[in-house]
Amino acid sequence: MSQVLKLRSERGQLNDELQALAKLDASETLSAEQLARFTELEGQITALTDRIARAEAAERAAAASAVPVQEGAQGIQGPPDTIEGPHSPKPVAGAKVAQMVRLLAATQGNQQMAAQMAREGGFGADVAMALNTVTPGAGGVLVPENFSTELIELLKPKSVVRAMGCRTLPLNNGNLTLPRIRKGTTVHYIGADTDIPVTGMQFADLKLSAKTLAAIVPIANDLIAYAGVSPRVDEHVVLDVTESISLAEDLHFLRSPGGDILPKGTRFWAHASNLVPAPVKDDLQSVELFLSAILLRLEGANAHMASPGWVMAPRTRRWLASLRDGNGNKVYPELDQKMLKGYPVGITTQIPINLGDKGDESEIHFVDFGDCYIGEGDGMVINFSSEATYKDADGEVVSAFQRNQTLIRVIAKHDFGPRHIESVAIGTGVRWGVEL
Repeated sequence: MSQVLKLRSERGQLNDELQALAKLDASETLSAEQLARFTELEGQITALTDRIARAEAAERAAAASAVPVQEGAQGIQGPPDTIEGPHSPKPVAGAKVAQMVRLLAATQGNQQMAAQMAREGGFGADVAMALNTVTPGAGGVLVPENFSTELIELLKPKSVVRAMGCRTLPLNNGNLTLPRIRKGTTVHYIGADTDIPVTGMQFADLKLSAKTLAAIVPIANDLIAYAGVSPRVDEHVVLDVTESISLAEDLHFLRSPGGDILPKGTRFWAHASNLVPAPVKDDLQSVELFLSAILLRLEGANAHMASPGWVMAPRTRRWLASLRDGNGNKVYPELDQKMLKGYPVGITTQIPINLGDKGDESEIHFVDFGDCYIGEGDGMVINFSSEATYKDADGEVVSAFQRNQTLIRVIAKHDFGPRHIESVAIGTGVRWGVEL
């Protein structure tokens, strides 16, 4: 046990005795001996409080100056926790965030105690140092930037929108303005002694402002109670956190109408002329004309086509993949490799299949994601509760206390938008695959 914890335990015992005397004094007059003891206890508690403050300051200084054991005499340091034997498990990406989550959840947000557990449990000097030095905010504990950046990188293969090639930029002070050319110059050939025509560019701006995303992640207390460093446990925590964040991001980056608190998704960024209704017929010719019309919206607007791609629901992709021509051959065999007409296909359940008057329609998004930007706000904030409730996938209210879980609330700030709205086209009213 650390010196700080020992002193706190001693102070707690003295405080219990002091409180007992205080309750006794409320009902009867204390004797001279009891009054002397009360005064003595007050002095001892005050002295212990001063000692605890000094011990905590010493621990913070020790953590700040700690040198990982991997550092050699010349100061060349390898990655933390990577000294491995032939059978040693390798650390997983995002492990530091998972370890912070587990330690803070186990101590209900007590950073000093979590830092002590990190040092004694072999979690690494960088984790202990982060827990000692980060400043708790009103909404929870701020994840250090280098830790949260690693977690954001893990979102790329999970979030369809990120995986399709969106660009990310920092939101300085929560805001970012990107100018764009709305109308280009007109170029002419001219003859001798002819004035060059005066032309100009028209500009518009893409303005991104930080929107707050809050994801609730329930984690079993059995995992949190596992005090040791375990890649399997850390991987499970990271998987749950990134899965929750990526689903929330895709839902809003694709389908959110936008506003003061919500980012605007591609469906609502699309210009009205870039909304292409699906044909009533589902024969091959109609399907081909429909897909070509969507492509033409971007090609005809001279979109940059830096990283274009399709995003659709699993039902839509399965139906297209099952289409056969008159000879029984697949019409779009490239869909088995998640490609369509030469462009990548992203599959997500965040594209609904219950749209339209009858609740059986879906959409196909075709977007130049290389022309889309995600503005990233400051580092993530995490908070904890073992008593709160949440709704599961079926909408049922679940008690974390009853399920022996701890709820991890992850707060991130970002915004999304295309630099040119001509880079977004949406196929609407897609009923293909309803019978599947």
